[in-house]
Amino acid sequence: MPQFTRRNLLSCTTAAFLAAPAVLRAETSGKRVATLDWALLETLLAIGADVVAATELRQFRQIAVTPEVPEHVTDLGLRGSPNFEVLRFARPDLIFNSNFYAWADPLMSRIAPVESHAIYSPGESPYSLAERATLAIGERLQLSTARKMVEDLAAKLDRLRPLFARGDGRPVLPINLGDARHFRVFGSDSMFGEVLKRVGLDNAWTGATSYSAAAPVGIETLASMPDAWIIFIPPHPEDAFRSLTLSTFWNALPAVREKRVLRIGSINPYGALPSASRFADFLAEGFSDVRNG
Repeated sequence: MPQFTRRNLLSCTTAAFLAAPAVLRAETSGKRVATLDWALLETLLAIGADVVAATELRQFRQIAVTPEVPEHVTDLGLRGSPNFEVLRFARPDLIFNSNFYAWADPLMSRIAPVESHAIYSPGESPYSLAERATLAIGERLQLSTARKMVEDLAAKLDRLRPLFARGDGRPVLPINLGDARHFRVFGSDSMFGEVLKRVGLDNAWTGATSYSAAAPVGIETLASMPDAWIIFIPPHPEDAFRSLTLSTFWNALPAVREKRVLRIGSINPYGALPSASRFADFLAEGFSDVRNG
C-alpha cells in the first residue's frame, strides 16, 4: 500500500504548489482569546491570534497536528464539559464559540464576551462557512493574516487543479477507520469533500451524510465502489487497520490489487481552512508519490 509522510521528497512540480505556510505570523492581536471548538482553535492559531485557553489540547496536537499549539495555552479539559473556573483564570478578553457548544454561551458570557461562528451546519458548505468565519474573526481581532490565509488557500486549490487533471480521473473515497469492519466516510458536504470538488476530483461517496460524514458504514460497502481511490485519514486504531489489511476481503478489492490506496497523515475531521489546506497538501504529495514511484 502506498504510504507517505511529510519527509518524502516531492517532485519539483508538486512542490511548487505547496508554498503556503501553515501559520501566518505577520502580526499579533492584542486581545486574549479562548475557544471550545477545534475548528475555531486551528483558525485562531493559524492567523496568529493570542490564544490563552482551549480544549483537549493533547488530543488536538495528536489529531489536528498543525497549527502548533504554544505551550502557554491553558487546557480547559473536555470539549463537552470544559472547566469554566480554569477558563476564568486564563483571563480571556473574548471567547469564540460554535453552534456545537452553544449550550455553554450563558456560562462563558459571565467570564468574557462570546462570539459564535458555525463551520458545520446542515445544508451549508463548510468551506464557505470557514471562509466567512475566518474573515469575521480576522476583522474582529484586526488581523489581516486572516484574509491572506483565505486568499492563499483559494489560490493554492486553483493551482492544484491542473495537477490532478493529469491523473486517472477516478473518484476518491475519503474514509476514517473505526474498527476492522466499519468506517466513517466523508461526503461531498464535508471539508474533505469540498477540497476534492475545488481541485477537480469527484467524491466516490454519493450516499447520505449527517453533518458531513456517514458512520458506521460496513467495510463490505467498499466493494460497491471498485473504481475509487481509497484515502485513509487517521486517526484510527492501528490494530483494526492491521486486521483489515490482512483480511481476504480487503486484499481482494480492486483498489488494493491495483495499488489505489493512500494512507495519509492525521487531520482534524471537522476542521476549518487549515485542515482543508493540510488535506490538499497530503493529496498532492500522495498522488505525486504514486506517479513517481
